[in-house]
Amino acid sequence: MSIKIIGKDLPNMPWEERKGPSDGLPVWRYSANPIIGWNPTPSTARIFNSAVLPYKDGFVGVFRADSKHINPSLHVGYSKDAIHWEFEDTPISWVDEDGNPYNHEIHSYDPRLIELEGKYYIIWCVDFAGCPTIGLGYTEDFKKFVRLENPFIPFNRNGVLFPRKVNDKYLMLSRPSDSGHTPFGDIFLTESPDLKYWGKHRLVMKSGLNWWQETKIGAGPAPIETDKGWLMFYHGVITNCNGYVYSFGAALLDKDEPSKVLLRTEDYILTPQENYETNGFVPNVCFPCATLCDAKTGRIAIYYGAADTYTAIAFTTIDELYEFMLTHNKLGKGDSEAVK
Repeated sequence: MSIKIIGKDLPNMPWEERKGPSDGLPVWRYSANPIIGWNPTPSTARIFNSAVLPYKDGFVGVFRADSKHINPSLHVGYSKDAIHWEFEDTPISWVDEDGNPYNHEIHSYDPRLIELEGKYYIIWCVDFAGCPTIGLGYTEDFKKFVRLENPFIPFNRNGVLFPRKVNDKYLMLSRPSDSGHTPFGDIFLTESPDLKYWGKHRLVMKSGLNWWQETKIGAGPAPIETDKGWLMFYHGVITNCNGYVYSFGAALLDKDEPSKVLLRTEDYILTPQENYETNGFVPNVCFPCATLCDAKTGRIAIYYGAADTYTAIAFTTIDELYEFMLTHNKLGKGDSEAVK
């Protein structure tokens, strides 16, 4: 059964065919990983958990950059090939909707980035009165950045905005959390008529389906539209005797009611295995935050943070991934319903 990506052709996106024998999973790593390592700019120690998009004749990204005094902030980067990047050393500076300087952020991390209605929207986790929640802003040129109202009060993380309206509403995925490292978490869907007022919350998926996603789950990159539904990559976490382990899987959401899950991978599709994933500032983390895809060929490049230290890429095709999802599908309680 075939499946097609609904979107633009992107023939210049990064791509590498699978090398070596298959491990039975539909995703394979870029052989030159990691693409971003330690000390990428003079003031920053690590760049990871970041988001990229096609832009003009190349690519642009909003990157989580942890400074040498540890605080995370958002930086802009540019690339011709989406592999080799040049970063601005100073963080993004915001203005509010009236044009006044707005620089109240203490921590800004794990951004997602989409193009929507002629603007580029950034969604990230932000400090709000000492507590984590979701920040929202936009730019039209990656020079001026306009800060919008926070969609939710604390505590919340992993905000992911859909790349178009559904039923004339903006949609955002999120994972309600707490003030700490959140030893729990499920994915919810919320809608808005105007990107300002948010409500009508629906449960999408719960954690606990099996071991690799037992502790918590969270949405990854912006969902990819296909003719069969919305493809969502997501991370899943298990707590073992040495701490958390972050892997990722995939789910297919109903096109018109995305809180309904059609397919969900029982097995992970990528788990910490290589040295740059198992060793670093936070070991055993594979955290997807962005994709690039080519509608013509069905190719998908997945950008993920590795060990909270590096940025890496994995590849798949929509056909190979869909076949895996069909044959390794397991839905949890409430997945196939619109749970209010």
